[in-house]
Amino acid sequence: MKGQSKNCITARFVKGSIAAITIALVALGAVPLGAASPTLAAAATSSGCSGASPGSTTLSLNVNGFTRTVIVHVPKSSNGTTPLALVLNLHGSGSTALEQEGFTKMNATANEYDFIVAYPQALIPDGTGFDWNVPGEPLVGGRAVPPKSANDVKFLTSLVGIMESKYCVKTTGVYATGFSGGARMTSQLACDDAGLFAAVAPVSGLRRPKPCATTRAVPVISFHGSADPIDPFNGNGQNYWTYSVATAAKDWSNQDHCRSIAHSGPVNDVKLTTYYTCSNGAEIELYEIFGEGHEWPGGPTLPSLLTNLLGPQSSLVNANELMWAFFQAHPLA
Repeated sequence: MKGQSKNCITARFVKGSIAAITIALVALGAVPLGAASPTLAAAATSSGCSGASPGSTTLSLNVNGFTRTVIVHVPKSSNGTTPLALVLNLHGSGSTALEQEGFTKMNATANEYDFIVAYPQALIPDGTGFDWNVPGEPLVGGRAVPPKSANDVKFLTSLVGIMESKYCVKTTGVYATGFSGGARMTSQLACDDAGLFAAVAPVSGLRRPKPCATTRAVPVISFHGSADPIDPFNGNGQNYWTYSVATAAKDWSNQDHCRSIAHSGPVNDVKLTTYYTCSNGAEIELYEIFGEGHEWPGGPTLPSLLTNLLGPQSSLVNANELMWAFFQAHPLA
């Protein structure tokens, strides 16, 4: 892949009811118990370079008239004054910010590669967790979005501006990833504010929303298990999940005016499809992990209580490592 180191390339092949994940991850020790409208800046440094301390903090913010919860992790090496990239990491349907923090283990990746990660929380109640308000799409089970629900696109784009005012953010290095319902929300962000998010990484939930207003070619890296029982790789799932993941990647390649395609694999049960020679240096990468279910590749080992529901896990791909290498190769121009 363009812009990736040899080690990152090697790492490619080395390494619903989501509400129950909290209980499982606490038991595994992966999650501790208790625990402004943006504008495209001309400079690469935000206004928040005033020495924020390393570690994790839970913020309670009033955004667009709603109280929102966001967990923010600043890497341990940060001095608070050197601009760092920012990754928004969105939880799945029926889940929470705390669950996503443990489910993806991205704090460790942020510490290793020196970036800030923020875990925002949705507001629409779903079991013990929450769902995102993805524009024009029903909720899990075909439920309608409740009236007067928060506009989550507006919230997430506003959150970037808030983060830039509180932390030392490199404004050309703002990215979004998410799992399942959070991946569908991430796909929406790529359409609705591609001038803010340099690249996106949907996990187990890539969509290409229609209409897609962006005129900028958006770099996209995505991961999906071939044995996903929640959002099937070949589509034909719930009302929000009608077409295949491969179709979504192809649609993004058309959006980005890509002129070339390459297939790598299957190698060790992983197939990589890459669309390249796209506008403005964008790329589309899709990792299909054969035999994997509805999981975060490279995440913590889950108990059978969850894998019976979500499908088998796989350690063939480390999503965090691969998406970070992709993000580094695709800053906002």
